[in-house]
Amino acid sequence: MALRPNGADGGETPDRGQIRLAAAASLIGTTIEWYDYFLYGTAAAVVFPAVFFPASSSYSGTLDSFATYAVGFAARPIGAAIFGHWGDRLGRKATLIITLLMMGIGSALVGCLPGAGSIGVAAPILLVVLRVIQGVAIGGEWSGSVLLSMETGDQRKRGLMAAWPQAGVACGLLLGTGMMTAIALSDPSGFQSFGWRIPFLFSLVLVAIGLWIRLRVMETPMFKRVIEQNEVSKVPTAEVLKKHPKEIVLSAFLRMSEQAPFYVYTTFVLDYLKTHLNQTEGVALGAISIAAAFELFATPFFGHLSDRVGRRRLYVTGSLLTAVVAFPLFLLVNTGNFGLVIVGLLLIACGHSMQYGPQAAYIAESFPARLGYAGSGLGYQAASLIAGGPAPLLAAWMLANYGWQAISIYIICCSVLTLIAAALLPDRSKADLMAPAAAPAAGQTAGG
Repeated sequence: MALRPNGADGGETPDRGQIRLAAAASLIGTTIEWYDYFLYGTAAAVVFPAVFFPASSSYSGTLDSFATYAVGFAARPIGAAIFGHWGDRLGRKATLIITLLMMGIGSALVGCLPGAGSIGVAAPILLVVLRVIQGVAIGGEWSGSVLLSMETGDQRKRGLMAAWPQAGVACGLLLGTGMMTAIALSDPSGFQSFGWRIPFLFSLVLVAIGLWIRLRVMETPMFKRVIEQNEVSKVPTAEVLKKHPKEIVLSAFLRMSEQAPFYVYTTFVLDYLKTHLNQTEGVALGAISIAAAFELFATPFFGHLSDRVGRRRLYVTGSLLTAVVAFPLFLLVNTGNFGLVIVGLLLIACGHSMQYGPQAAYIAESFPARLGYAGSGLGYQAASLIAGGPAPLLAAWMLANYGWQAISIYIICCSVLTLIAAALLPDRSKADLMAPAAAPAAGQTAGG
């Protein structure tokens, strides 16, 4: 394998072909993982209440469905701890193959699961089990995909390289909602009975493609250096919890204004448009798909921009924008006009992508390479407990009790927490990741 200096930290990176392959493997792998994950969220909003909770009222069924959705988020830190250990022990590549298989098989089984009308209470119980499997898989996927791309690419472009797997989230959302939209529009009557299962079963085809690509990728040069220098941790998860608890906690709160609003607009708004504004599933899914298409291009752009202006500066700007558009989002959505709904979703999507683009590098750079998988995974996935998981549930509860204005205030509060975390988490855009996180590179300031 040809190597060339990267000019950043004195290390070496693979040739352009291997860099492109690593970026493609990360992007396609995370696309598949998030496709499966978002399918569940979409189905939880528009299908699962009737299929798995038919005895509940409309409001109770929605809460029950979103509760099973939240279970997956609770499982994500568990996946981060488990796969973080093996990712820092055995390497990025092998661990990512396991997470991809878990997610694909779990999603296909959801597509085969009988409803409550056929097997009674066993249906929602099995649904929760499969959701846990999904959560554990995605909990171990993110940090490995980010490191596979970031540690392989030019170290002067870590923001861009780490943003490619982030773009997989938008790809997965676009692909998942796109398939759901097409089926809902083509066969509205059959969608609720069987049509919604087709995208879940199709995940097996995508997993086969993802495995073929990931098996061709080589281990990252940075992890090879960790092995060569005999710095592999014996218990990475325990060690990073002991030595870097501050970075883990701040990474989680850094995501408040990114993750919570994202699941409000991609999951809760689906139910809001359908139940409260009497829009069809096709219209609601179509609006979300357009916002996802925007993020597909915006995420890597902002990741690249963060290599120039610094992670924290761009991240703070995105968080402020999210707070500013919290009320306009619902004012536009409440019109019920398809064009204005799209404008509202694009506004919140812009604030989200300004954070999500630089986020992967911002978090991963907060930990040394030898603990990168466990540290970044725990920090990133811990946000699931305080942001992503509760967001649709809280939004549904606040809407029923206080109105949509409470949801906008909730989004603003999330931004405040993110701004505090960003002020406390150093920007290590130019740091050598082989050095301890507590010792930034010469000339590196707290603000990048």
